Amino acid sequence: MKKFIDSNLHITSWDTIKPYFDDLQKRNIDTRGALEQWLQDRSDLYETLEEDLAWRYIRTNQDTSNQEYKNAYVKYITDILPYEEEAANKLDKKFITSPAINLLPSVPYGNMIKQTSLKLKTYSQKNIPLLAEMRQLEQKFAEIVSPLSITIDDKELTLQQASSLLENKDRAFRKDIYQKIVEKRKSVSTELDELFDKLVKLRHQIAINAGYKNYRDYKFDELGRTDYTPKDCHKFHRAIKLNIVPLVKQFYQTRKEKLNLKTLTPYDLSVDIWGDTPLVPKNILDDTIEAFSLLDSQFGNFISTMKENGLLDLESRKNKAPGGFNYPLYKSGMPFIFANFAGNFHDLQTMVHEGGHAIHTFLTASLPLVEFKEFPSEVAELASMSMELISMKHWHLFFNNLKDTNRAKLRQLENIIEVLPWIAMVDLFQHHIYLNPKLTPQERRNIWNEIYKEFSPDNLSWNEFEFYREILWQKQLHIFEVPFYYIEYGFAQLGAIAVWKNFTHNNKQGISAYKKALSLGYTRDISSIYQTAGAKFSFDQQYIKELVNFVNTQKEQIEL
Repeated sequence: MKKFIDSNLHITSWDTIKPYFDDLQKRNIDTRGALEQWLQDRSDLYETLEEDLAWRYIRTNQDTSNQEYKNAYVKYITDILPYEEEAANKLDKKFITSPAINLLPSVPYGNMIKQTSLKLKTYSQKNIPLLAEMRQLEQKFAEIVSPLSITIDDKELTLQQASSLLENKDRAFRKDIYQKIVEKRKSVSTELDELFDKLVKLRHQIAINAGYKNYRDYKFDELGRTDYTPKDCHKFHRAIKLNIVPLVKQFYQTRKEKLNLKTLTPYDLSVDIWGDTPLVPKNILDDTIEAFSLLDSQFGNFISTMKENGLLDLESRKNKAPGGFNYPLYKSGMPFIFANFAGNFHDLQTMVHEGGHAIHTFLTASLPLVEFKEFPSEVAELASMSMELISMKHWHLFFNNLKDTNRAKLRQLENIIEVLPWIAMVDLFQHHIYLNPKLTPQERRNIWNEIYKEFSPDNLSWNEFEFYREILWQKQLHIFEVPFYYIEYGFAQLGAIAVWKNFTHNNKQGISAYKKALSLGYTRDISSIYQTAGAKFSFDQQYIKELVNFVNTQKEQIEL
């Protein structure tokens, strides 16, 4: 079938793509057949545009010092995207008001119709220049933090690379490394405060322009959150506080005793308490391909295809943006994985996590509309976090002996529990910030301190690093770049434990349910997708307690 958009289209300006929007706007879509063809052509256009923007974003993250890459990205979001969003809004209105919309079956179109209505609700023409300004400001976070480095033994290390040294058994050495890292982060804390001031002010105005009282409520609708409310988030926060924080305190007490310490500090949290040397996975990419293949041959083939096509950038380097992500390339039907490997255990966690996202992209590539492939984060993170756990069955491939393999598994299981309070903190902090947009930097720090004390075990001492605890939130790029996108990790972590639980009982059925759920894309609601995967989309304290007990049981069965 002939595609609506020429595959060789080179996007240089709004004028390049305007005729396609005009064509769609002029069409008659009063019959189901005409409407479905229109949706297919619109999807073809959107896939082309999103992939073009994807590459501009990827390249500017690969080298934040490259002015050409930066200019190309800025040109799109300032000279093309505002016109594109205005034209897309007109197409959304055309779709929603089509008399044929009621002829579309609820599966798979129901979610798309619901999400389109929310897009129309949050849209404001006044926000077009503000959104362009906001996107440029969000990129400044990476520009500020990506050049940060420290020097150890005459060798310059990125902060990601330096963090791997915190696994060293020499406590004085760890403290020195930690001191250097936090001093470097402190050196840009005022600059980040100023950037965040601008972002909060701008985001609040965007919400007001769209008819909302605050950015939190606007963002919930803008993210398409129809399956839960802010009250559900607070219910989740409370469940984590009651059920998870005491467990993390136990973990810290064990760590303190194993390391024979009088006081446990932040620079004691990365060192392995089950072995004498840091965990360093071997050939991560090739071993991931083999491990995924053992789970399902299709999974390994997906990552091999990415390797063959140069769709991975994994090593940390100066001027490379921090963090990691899997970016779907809808037109190509493949994703790109971006990471910052630093030669430590976290590299393995990142690879299998982003690999789970990549599998999700491949499994949904054949869905007919881009809207079906743009699943919400709660679903996307279920794919990645489940893969972190089910891939553990083959983690022996990454290490030289059984002891190291089991050490890695123990670390993974503690990490998935320990991260839950942090997720709650980051989410709750943003609720406070955007309901009170005029807070000063110091007032924000005071709120962060209170939240941190509430969700952090009291047997961790910050002593001389209390100043760093106040700005700890600044290292979370989501707060700057993708506000409110974080609690999804918590919901998905619980779902992933349930998927893993099913997998441990029956590997074949577990993988089958996982693949079936991922293949749905966003053609069902979140609860239905979780149910297909064998999990619940639940905030219930008892359910959380059951899942955590399962993790503890599995942890106790690992022998060293």
